[in-house]
Amino acid sequence: MANIEMQIIARMKSDFPTKFGIPRQSGLVDTLRSTVIFEPQFRNTDALRGLDGYSHLWLIWQFSEAVRSEWSPTVRPPRLGGNTRMGVFATRSPFRPNAIGLSSVKLLGLEQTKTHGTVIHVAGADLMDGTPILDIKPYIPYSDAHMDAIGGFTDHAGDFLLQVNCSQALLRTVPTDKQAALLDVLSHDPRPTYQKDSDRIYGMDFAGFNVRFTVNDGLLQVIQIEKL
Repeated sequence: MANIEMQIIARMKSDFPTKFGIPRQSGLVDTLRSTVIFEPQFRNTDALRGLDGYSHLWLIWQFSEAVRSEWSPTVRPPRLGGNTRMGVFATRSPFRPNAIGLSSVKLLGLEQTKTHGTVIHVAGADLMDGTPILDIKPYIPYSDAHMDAIGGFTDHAGDFLLQVNCSQALLRTVPTDKQAALLDVLSHDPRPTYQKDSDRIYGMDFAGFNVRFTVNDGLLQVIQIEKL
């Protein structure tokens, strides 16, 4: 079988050191802020000329924590309860023949830094910290937006938003510029879909903090936030 060699051009700097809690799709949590940091050999500002003329970007990246030597033609999407099998190409499962992800993010701006050259600040990314990025392309509204699109089984996946209760005392332990993003991430239910134990205490690492919470009857209760 023929192989294609690809290069890692950049890595994502985000508030998620692990997969747990990452939004299930890009664009769901607009308050999340991340930064694309290029690898040394790709720190050329000419490669970014004209990029600031776009509002959104496509990031093409590798599911670095899901690389496997074998693949399955069917997967069990979490949004279907983890029991129904669908064809891998009808899902966005990370467990694919090629572990490649695609995310649409909002471009917040470019910044020239002393240590990393020009970096790209984005909003709404669904990438773990350190994720290898393989390519960046501009989002083009006239061709990339399809208002009559049909979303397959995702159109009927239901509304998974939770009400979040977090005391101001706990919330103030998190930096001000991270608070809205934390609450938005929690509202999208970080738990695996198949876990519905109301007595279980869950823990999520975010922006240098461990956030512990319970979920019962649509209410997520934050019970502890500790600095890592």
